[in-house]
Amino acid sequence: MYPSSYGEDANDGAFDFTEKSIRRGFIRKVYAILMCQLLVTLGVIALFLFHEPTKIFVRNNTYLFWVAFIILFVCLIAMACCPDVRRQTPMNFIFLFIFTCAQSFLLGVTSSVYDVSEVMMAIGITAAVCLGLTLFAFQTKFDFTVMGGALVAFTMVLLVFGILAIIFRNNIVNIVYAALGAFIFSLYLVYDTQLMMGGKHKYSISPEEYIFAALNLYLDIVNIFLFILTIIGNR
Repeated sequence: MYPSSYGEDANDGAFDFTEKSIRRGFIRKVYAILMCQLLVTLGVIALFLFHEPTKIFVRNNTYLFWVAFIILFVCLIAMACCPDVRRQTPMNFIFLFIFTCAQSFLLGVTSSVYDVSEVMMAIGITAAVCLGLTLFAFQTKFDFTVMGGALVAFTMVLLVFGILAIIFRNNIVNIVYAALGAFIFSLYLVYDTQLMMGGKHKYSISPEEYIFAALNLYLDIVNIFLFILTIIGNR
């Protein structure tokens, strides 16, 4: 599940980055948190890929998957719907850490059903795509922050397509669905990056929302990885 990126009009003084130093400090903090999240996730995925006892233990105790899913859902709802949870320290870091661990566990379980070469290829492609999109978001003059409504509509289309893909089990349908999903969350990554940047963009995120900004970027990257892995796995 993906939380909507709450944006405020950049012309609103309470949410406008008026000083470059404030904006740069905010961006550095967001990417520092994001890097820590990704390192934890990569470590857990590697554990599932290369440590057979861990893989066997989880397969023999399937309830762990559902426990992690419930924890993930509860933390996600809490951070998305309760401003105090994602703004107050250390509560925001605690919730984000628990969420990241639960998400990493689920990604590890998912990755374990694919070949190591497929997972590594998906990680490499995801890294290249996300780096390219991030650089594009920083350089382009087009304002993607005005596309919030369109992205929600695209997500609804993706949801319907996903239901159809479940009903009509077909490799071609799965690949098209995964390609569409990767494209939509690529747009989300550019959108969330520009929300974080502020400046001349119409909408921006408050510097107080560094946890929420990191969460959005992390979920964008995770979803891009999962869709790319699906495409590779269905070759």
